[in-house]
Amino acid sequence: MISFLWFIPIIVVLILAHELGHFVTAKLAHVQVKEFGLGFPPRLVAKRWGETEYSLNLVPLGGFVKMAGEEDPDEPRSLSSQPRLVRLLVLSAGSLMNAFLPVLLLTAMFMIPQTVTTGQVSVSTVAPGSPAESAGIRPGDIILQVNGKRVTNTSEVIYQINLRLGAETTMLLRRGRFNQELVTVVPRWNPPKGQGPTGIQVGMVNAYPTRQSYPIWQAFPKGVHATWDLMVLTRNQLTSLFIKRSLPEVTGPIGIAQVTGEVAKVGIGPLLNLAALLSLNLAIINLLPVPMLDGGRVLFLAIEVVRGGRRLSPRREALAHFIGLMAILALVALVSYFDVIRIVRGDSLLK
Repeated sequence: MISFLWFIPIIVVLILAHELGHFVTAKLAHVQVKEFGLGFPPRLVAKRWGETEYSLNLVPLGGFVKMAGEEDPDEPRSLSSQPRLVRLLVLSAGSLMNAFLPVLLLTAMFMIPQTVTTGQVSVSTVAPGSPAESAGIRPGDIILQVNGKRVTNTSEVIYQINLRLGAETTMLLRRGRFNQELVTVVPRWNPPKGQGPTGIQVGMVNAYPTRQSYPIWQAFPKGVHATWDLMVLTRNQLTSLFIKRSLPEVTGPIGIAQVTGEVAKVGIGPLLNLAALLSLNLAIINLLPVPMLDGGRVLFLAIEVVRGGRRLSPRREALAHFIGLMAILALVALVSYFDVIRIVRGDSLLK
């Protein structure tokens, strides 16, 4: 149960990064920021510095930057009175911060010493009719490299394969004691159940644990590269769902807390990796063209451009955002209900 509590600092960091993006860009644009709030009311404590009130609120599932005239350009130093490019930057800065935060989180992950299983990756089985069989991969082959990357455990093999779904993937194999062979396989978007993208099952040979960490000058480039890979994996997952014509498994704060607790038991490295994934997903979700989200506000900006600079009335825009908020809260409540049912049943989102 204690591991569930890791959810709170993680979500606070993600929200703080998001709101700081809006806050800093608004200040740089000389937009009046009335309040910077972490969490949702009821308010616990507040302090005013200059023209901005900084508040800490009870519900740690969100945050807000209250700017002057978000819908009304007639207010002095309002957001709505700024040039369109400035408004676009302020509105999208939160998601941009969430897209950049994984670089820092994954850099920290690479710097922290972790125990990693290392050894040789052996092909256990090859499914009949699979891409692996067509490529000539056989049980007993040792996988030395995937896409030119040296692999020393099964996780690295799966990771590299999932980065190349639908694209040619090279594997350097060792067959017997001395023979090496380079094969090309195309991982499938929609493989038969239980087969995986290439149709192989892999295991470890001569495995042993090692402690692994990197200095910051090596960890930072690795963090940048891993963030890019995370974006590719997210894109591949969405593409795979589209090709399979299946809906994604949706979860809310309760489900995320459950997953966070389970991952926290594994170690700090996987927890930072999960936080990076959540941050990237938060960036994507916030840019959806839904009223109340950042993407919804950007949508109204696009409508203004299409209308030749004529804005929708502040009242109509505020009403749209209110309806969007109610719809989001209703969705969160519905998803949370199913999260609770799943937890009561003892099921897990991690498979």
